[in-house]
Amino acid sequence: MTLVEKMRTDDRAVAVADTISPGRPVLGPLESKVLELLWSNDCPVTVRDIHGAFPELAYTTLMTTLDRLFRKGVLLRRRQGRAFAYQARLSRHVMLREWISGHVARLLAAPGPSSAILSTLVQAVGRRDAALLEELDALVQAERRRLNSEGT
Repeated sequence: MTLVEKMRTDDRAVAVADTISPGRPVLGPLESKVLELLWSNDCPVTVRDIHGAFPELAYTTLMTTLDRLFRKGVLLRRRQGRAFAYQARLSRHVMLREWISGHVARLLAAPGPSSAILSTLVQAVGRRDAALLEELDALVQAERRRLNSEGT
């Protein structure tokens, strides 16, 4: 399957507009689509490789978009002949984890009681799925054991 076919048949339209760390610029819609395409590919790609997935865009528009993602720290790039080959710096999972971790840390550092954010999280998890609430409890217990073993 070509990159163009992957892009057109991928129905996992996960919005990644906010999947970068707090304090960094947010991704725009085109940047998000390009990042999704890079995540679906196993190897670095050039502008030429992905241009067919975006037939409505000029080659230079994609080149600028990839360069912006690189400058934001989202992509890695290396020279490949006269062009650059790009790949995602982090997997979707790791990037999302970094984003969530940063936001939770900021919320917990805000003035006022941290209990509001924690109780909201527990309520949201409980409303979604009781089994997920059990998983959250297991994670809390595991982290408590880890912290206790470090303290001794």
